[in-house]
Amino acid sequence: MVTRRQILGSVTAGATLVALEGLLPAWAQSGAGVWPPADPRTGPHEFDLKIGRTPIMVDGKQGSAVTINGGVPGPIMRFKEGETVTIRVHNTLDESSSIHWHGILLPFEMDGVPGVTFPGIPAGETFTYKYQVSQSGTYWYHSHSGLQEQLGQYGPIIIDPAEPDPVSYDREHVIVLSDWMFKNPYRVLGKLKKQSDYLNYQQRTLGTFFNDVSEKGLTATWKDRMAWGRMRMSPTDIADITGHIYTYLLNGHGPQSNWTGLFNPGESVRLRIINAATMSYFNFRIPGLRMTVVQADGQNVEPVTVDEMQIAVAETYDVIVTPEEDRAYTIFAESMDRSGHARGTLAPRMGMSAPVPSLRKPALRSMLDMGMDMPGMDMGSPPKSSGMDMGSMDHSKMSGMDMGSMDHSKMSGMDMGSMDKGKMSGMDMGSMDKGKMAGMDMGGAGPIVARHGPDHHGPGAISVADVQRNRLGEPGTGLKDVGHRVLVYNDLKALVPYNQSPPERDVELHLTGNMERYMWSFDGKKFSEINSPIPFRHGERLRLILVNDTMMDHPIHLHGMWMELENGHGEYLPRKHTISVKPAERVSLLINADAPGRWAFHCHLLFHMDMGMFRVVEVSPYEGEIL
Repeated sequence: MVTRRQILGSVTAGATLVALEGLLPAWAQSGAGVWPPADPRTGPHEFDLKIGRTPIMVDGKQGSAVTINGGVPGPIMRFKEGETVTIRVHNTLDESSSIHWHGILLPFEMDGVPGVTFPGIPAGETFTYKYQVSQSGTYWYHSHSGLQEQLGQYGPIIIDPAEPDPVSYDREHVIVLSDWMFKNPYRVLGKLKKQSDYLNYQQRTLGTFFNDVSEKGLTATWKDRMAWGRMRMSPTDIADITGHIYTYLLNGHGPQSNWTGLFNPGESVRLRIINAATMSYFNFRIPGLRMTVVQADGQNVEPVTVDEMQIAVAETYDVIVTPEEDRAYTIFAESMDRSGHARGTLAPRMGMSAPVPSLRKPALRSMLDMGMDMPGMDMGSPPKSSGMDMGSMDHSKMSGMDMGSMDHSKMSGMDMGSMDKGKMSGMDMGSMDKGKMAGMDMGGAGPIVARHGPDHHGPGAISVADVQRNRLGEPGTGLKDVGHRVLVYNDLKALVPYNQSPPERDVELHLTGNMERYMWSFDGKKFSEINSPIPFRHGERLRLILVNDTMMDHPIHLHGMWMELENGHGEYLPRKHTISVKPAERVSLLINADAPGRWAFHCHLLFHMDMGMFRVVEVSPYEGEIL
């Protein structure tokens, strides 16, 4: 029997849901989108932003967020190239806060990094940012204080060009991808520090061993398991935090909410895609529509048409799509580890939807990702299949078995059916000879460009890549065999040439870590262990070389200056503010040190940065130079 009180309670709850969903800024709500401004404003422009705690609703479940002007994401900051903007940020939290303008070139005092460029914004106080906008494109902003970014403090920036835009389009939509957790992120980080694979629910078991034997054969499967056992690592370590914890958002909407952007058939639609996630790479596609990439990290590039692209944390891409048919299309952003997705819809009318693709099979790391030099190696023979009775094994009792320290020579002809399964738990396959690894699948690896680099000792650098490869032509984890064209870094070519004078010197940094202890660093040292910044000389041109000695992808972000990616396009090298470095990859970037001051340089996986993968770059004058 339904009582009057229950009815009133339901009505109140429904009203609360509507009210909370209405807190989304207008641009993030489903609707018509934005048409290109015919007459962008000129002159100074002022904004007021309020940081506070706000209840939000994600797919019908309530959480508490750190918001900007009450929404997740925050409001669009739309500027005009050449204008001076004044932004008053009011902190109503009971703790210090900040806002960093990601990818924006400005005086370092306005960059918004507590302890590096300013003290932060104390609780209850206001800080005024003021700077001239000297660029155009798609960017974003976020907190640089604690884990506030994970709690919802981020939003988009669009800067309209002063000159006619080389990209023509009829309509635009801003697409902000992010990851939301209802749990306390500080507690989640604490769990990772105690057990790094705490949230990895895709680990391989004995069941997957037999599946792989059926698919690849016993020899290849055995060699693969032995290799990973020796390294005491898991090939399923794709993402530290997965869809078990995360709900993946598109413009603040969970997958069930289905954000919708409208179009008229035949229109060219510009999608300004921002990965504002804390820890999640996304594989982005729109089934039935090809995407023409026209901008990367806010910089115009020569148009390239693709079916899918992997977007690293903190990167932005602008694409043009032209839906000709009078039907709906699904915007699908699959997490790189394929544990979940964000989705939305492009449609000619509200209320329409299209089929949502199923999550694809989870990807696995390879020996290539561990920086191993494979040719000529021989792992030896697997257990002989003759005489090995696997059919009578109780596989369920062997789940989680670590096969690392077996004496493989004693397993020939072994009748495994008579084994005491209970005694097999905890077996360790780690004593295999690394020099016996022939036949491993290198997965279309890029060329080796360097061998073992500088040694980095200590608990913060558990491994060093034996070989360093150029992987700019690879599409990203899990996208090698998808059967359609995927954007790669080698596709990016600047639309206009930039300064291509040769660099005066090289600076090499290694991305290092210890996954077991969840420690992340540069050159084996956490930020807390560093006493001095990385020195750049004002006015110099240098080559920054990044070597990833870990088996995870890292999106590396330099504040205040562009990094020109050396991908073979001569004077048309693309400029980026964030570069994703693949495992065992060596990447070189050219930098004009034209921005005096102290600048943050870090991995944009927030938990990696918080755990030590952070440095400060200081651009100082030459001796006798007056700035």
